[in-house]
Amino acid sequence: MRRLLPHPLLSLTLAFLWLLLVNQLSAGHLVLGALLGWLIPFATSRFWPEQIRIRHPFTLLRYLVVFVIDIVRGSFHVARLILLGPARLRPMFVTVPLALKTDLAISLLANTISLTPGTVSARLSADKQTLIVHTLDTDDADALVAEIKQRYEAPLKRIFEEGHE
Repeated sequence: MRRLLPHPLLSLTLAFLWLLLVNQLSAGHLVLGALLGWLIPFATSRFWPEQIRIRHPFTLLRYLVVFVIDIVRGSFHVARLILLGPARLRPMFVTVPLALKTDLAISLLANTISLTPGTVSARLSADKQTLIVHTLDTDDADALVAEIKQRYEAPLKRIFEEGHE
């Protein structure tokens, strides 16, 4: 079964996203969404270096809620900064030490940071121990690092790495 449906959760997600994109619930789109949801993971399964295992699905749901809230909150914060003008900006590069070990978790952390308005992941060290993050506005680098570790890194570690060592 794993060969025919290598990533069932991804297949469901892709089919659902297809239906959201076309904004139409018809038999044809259901079939096409299911076909795309099966074909894309099937065709790309040899490129996945590791089997993904979600160890705590409810933590993943909480993580997604926090992520969406942070996107909305960040959008308003960046809009406010733009309206106040560039003189009030306090940009900074911050080094975030990583406790994450798997490539998937590190990639998700870097992407979460980049998708949250006002921050962007700039560089991952060669040894994957630190992530350089650029922030548009902060006066306390330590507080930003603590927030990233508490809001994003800790849940990702629990979701994908707990018991993985």
